[in-house]
Amino acid sequence: MAGSSAYEFARASYRQGLLTRRQLVAGAWANVRFRLLGSTDAGTDALRAGVAEMIRDVRVRDLQRLGPDVLAGILPRIYPQMLRVAYEHQDAGRPVYIVTAAAHEVAELLAHVLTFDGGVGARSEIHDGIYTGRPEGPFTYREGKAEAIRELAAAEGFDLAASYAYSDSESDLPMLRAVGNPVAVNPDAELARVAREEGWDVLRFERLGRRLKVAATALAGAAIGGAGSFAVRRARAASEPKPPARTRWLR
Repeated sequence: MAGSSAYEFARASYRQGLLTRRQLVAGAWANVRFRLLGSTDAGTDALRAGVAEMIRDVRVRDLQRLGPDVLAGILPRIYPQMLRVAYEHQDAGRPVYIVTAAAHEVAELLAHVLTFDGGVGARSEIHDGIYTGRPEGPFTYREGKAEAIRELAAAEGFDLAASYAYSDSESDLPMLRAVGNPVAVNPDAELARVAREEGWDVLRFERLGRRLKVAATALAGAAIGGAGSFAVRRARAASEPKPPARTRWLR
């Protein structure tokens, strides 16, 4: 998608009174710093703590009720070309999952609407239907995304060496390197460099003018996180020959 799914989640949370204006601005600034300077272990830990604190004492039902507002912001930003790629994977027998730093509930909801096979997001501990503010499982950002898909692959019997991962951000390099078929989609500068050096496929869905507009919008009001996706092949399936690296423009 163009932009950040986590931003749409934060915006919907603010509208429903689950997030203060100060928290929204702080999240936007954190995202700008991450994009310009990269992340550190300390920064990632602080980010995770901030997300957990944001939903502490919030009912799970209240978070789920953000769904329509979140989807209203996300769905128009999804590239139809990427959906076609995902559905081609499904038709070839490969389950497709969304992997995002946004809340796990948001990932599952979006996966359901898009008829994907599942969603993987940041999980938080729940007690009596209320979030405790404590994380549960890996924080699905940077190495946490790779850890999360390894756990999923182990549970479901997927062969990551025969699987595909898609992302536009260098922050997803651990996830991309965890599979046998990484693909950069409208990559940022660092991801484009790595993809070029390592011979990965590159997909581009838009021209420069549109990309600059999206980038300006993201810097003006983006919140934390991004979204990637991956399609998996079950462990019993034979690996396919990897196509030569190339850049493809899809419209």
